[in-house]
This record gives sequence, structure tokens and C-alpha cells, in this order.
Amino acid sequence: MNQMTWRAPWVLVMAGVLSACGSVSTRQASPVTPEVAEVSAQAQAAEQARRDALRAQPAWAFQGRVAISKGRNGGNGRIDWQQQGGGYQISLAAPVTRQSWQLSGGDGQPARLEGLDGGPRSGDDAGQVLAEATGWEIPVEQLPDWVRGLPAQGAIAPEHLGFDAEGRPRVLRQQGWQVDYLDWYPAEAGRPALPRRIEAVNGDAKVRLIVDEWSIGAP
Repeated sequence: MNQMTWRAPWVLVMAGVLSACGSVSTRQASPVTPEVAEVSAQAQAAEQARRDALRAQPAWAFQGRVAISKGRNGGNGRIDWQQQGGGYQISLAAPVTRQSWQLSGGDGQPARLEGLDGGPRSGDDAGQVLAEATGWEIPVEQLPDWVRGLPAQGAIAPEHLGFDAEGRPRVLRQQGWQVDYLDWYPAEAGRPALPRRIEAVNGDAKVRLIVDEWSIGAP
């Protein structure tokens, strides 16, 4: 796979249909809420309860739209992600070329990227495997936590974690990345509040994500 192909818009698609409890659908974006200096004790307690609920649920998935750029190179498309504990399964497909790739790993298994010219590639660091194969810089290992509005576990503690007035994360800086949480789905029907719009930046690398649907719970 040459890097030119990956500069075209691309899609991450998961095989099968996402079906799980606690689904939410897309809605209009809300105005970006500011980071606040102080959070009420009630909001802090609500955020801790949200974190505990998400940490207790190992099975989840989301569907959405993503735009990725590195310097002058960039692309955008759809992203579907399925997580079961520490393991993940993702398929990637470029809508223009109709080529597809499969990325899997976690739970002690090396990251494996299939569907490339020259055969599969694998390694212990999924982000490095993707970078070497595609030129994109994506924090794959941290995204399962960051995308749910959680600091990444098993990593250096955040340099900064700021909140909005409701106690939800607004700005997270960890491992060289700044993650901005720009919009949220509110808690409903027993499902904790979850991010809708996220932007992650590290130097000239940028990942923008809009989640159209969350699925929390085993399919």
C-alpha cells in the first residue's frame, strides 16, 4: 500500500451490525461549553459515577465520522469501532478505491493490520504499525479511554484535566496529546454521558471525531 492511496478519504468499518444496549443516535451539535475553574461537589460526584460505570462495562462500540491530518496530508470518512475489554476489532475501507484493511489487537495480542499490499503487518504498538503503513499518527492505544472521556489507563498521568460546569471532561492533556471534548450526549436510560465531538492534537497530527451512535453493553 503506498501512502498516496491513504491520502484519499477513507473509512473505518466494522464487519457485522452493531447491536447493543444503550444506543444513542446522532443529533444537532450543541455550542461548545467552556472549561470552568471550579466544579461543584455534586458535579464531581456525578463524574466519578460516570467513570465507574464506564470502567465496569468492558463491551462497547461506536459509529461516527473522522477526519485525520498529518501536516498537509489528510483524509476523512466514517469510523466504526468495536471493543471487548482490552481487545478491539476494526476494519478500514477507502470508499474511492474500495480497498479494505482489518486492524485487530489488544488483550495481550500484537496489533495486526491486514489487507495491505505485501501482506499483513504486525507489532506491539498499534499506533506505530498504522504510522509505518499509512503515514497517519493516531493514538490507537489511548483512544479506547479518551473516546469515552476517560484518562488513559496504564499511561503517564494527565498533565492537565479540565472540566465543564457539569463535571464532564473539557480538556485533557496526556502523553503529548491535547484532547478537547466539544459536545456530549447526556446520560439517559441508564447510559452514562458520552462524548459526541472530540478533537485530539499532537503537533501537526490531528484527529477530529463526531460520534453518531454509541452502543454500551454486549451485543
